[in-house]
Amino acid sequence: MKKLLLSLAIVGSSFAFAQTLGLKAGLNVSTITADDSNAKAGFYGGAFVNVPVGKDFSVQPEVLFNGLGAKYDGNSDLRINLSYISVPVMFQYNALPNLYLEAGPQFSFLIDSKFKYQNVSVKANDQLKSFDFGIGLGAGYYVTKNIGITARYVAGLTDIAKEVQGVDSEGKNSVFQIGLAYKFK
Repeated sequence: MKKLLLSLAIVGSSFAFAQTLGLKAGLNVSTITADDSNAKAGFYGGAFVNVPVGKDFSVQPEVLFNGLGAKYDGNSDLRINLSYISVPVMFQYNALPNLYLEAGPQFSFLIDSKFKYQNVSVKANDQLKSFDFGIGLGAGYYVTKNIGITARYVAGLTDIAKEVQGVDSEGKNSVFQIGLAYKFK
């Protein structure tokens, strides 16, 4: 909880010096890096601040709701649904006036998790770690002064499962995001 509050305070302090505020939302296609997991569709959405730090460079901290998870081979009724508050901090390079490339860390805090099989849903917070760390790479193109199309891939670097009864499960979040951004300018 302290990490979440610290991250939100850092992002919040960025708002005071920002030149551009915005909103973004879109589609997540996520999986958990395990041998038998398949991709699952989800939603992401939130706010960002774009802070120029040079002629062609800027830093963009964001606060996003991220719906992640996976489906499993051989049994498409089994799903893991994960809900995170994610705080990516993207370092952006403006390759063209409307096109940017970005990379940076993403800090995610688990707010809910469920294993779902057919109509039965079981909370899984006790079996999963509350913090996830990943690295994002992406690009965006602003079609107009305010409306842009974004794409990002975030590779998880930490195992999300806790060791349960001596069994150490491995699996990392992996997500491709595509969506729209709106800048208030």
